[in-house]
Amino acid sequence: MKKQVSVAYLISGLLFSTCLIVANIVEQKLIQIGPIEATAGLLIFPISYIVNDIIAEVWGYRKARLIIWYGFLMNFLAVAVFRLSILVPGSENFTHQEAFSLVMGNTLRITVASFIAFLIGSFLNAFVMSKMKIMQKGRNFSLRAVVSTLIGEGADSIVFFSIAFMGVIPNDDLWILMLTQTGMKTAYEIIILPFTNRIVTWVKKKEEEDVFDENVSYNPFRIKDI
Repeated sequence: MKKQVSVAYLISGLLFSTCLIVANIVEQKLIQIGPIEATAGLLIFPISYIVNDIIAEVWGYRKARLIIWYGFLMNFLAVAVFRLSILVPGSENFTHQEAFSLVMGNTLRITVASFIAFLIGSFLNAFVMSKMKIMQKGRNFSLRAVVSTLIGEGADSIVFFSIAFMGVIPNDDLWILMLTQTGMKTAYEIIILPFTNRIVTWVKKKEEEDVFDENVSYNPFRIKDI
């Protein structure tokens, strides 16, 4: 018998991947939020962690693992197409090649840093959410969401800035960037927690799912175990 794919799970996966791709495009713009300078990716990237929380909470770590790899592959495909579109010679009527390359292209170092940081941060986020759910017997979703995001986003920021800018930006400034990004992304999660709670409650009721990851393998590469 073929397994049915949950519509809510499918939509969550599409939203997760979309957030990653859009964040990669807009992150090159620096924005000012009060006294704090950040990348425009801050506007959408934290949503991927919120979606990750929802998937891990409702469907469990196995399903979260699958979506993380799915998002990674879609992001990789998007970056590959961006690169190819930059390399293909433009029409003589296209006079914005330099601007196009600036917006759609990142340096190899930043691209690699982004991919590695995403995988480490996302898997940590799902792992912490799963383990805390078992330890707390399904209670305190809000606390688990904040803690898992803080750990996941913290790891993401440390890995990304270390690989992308170590030796380019002074170490003191790097730590400030790491702490600022982690703090703001976690604050983002806290601000919309009431909405996230409602979504989780509604999806659990609609899907009749509330998975506890007993005896599950947390090996991130075991994607067949779904």
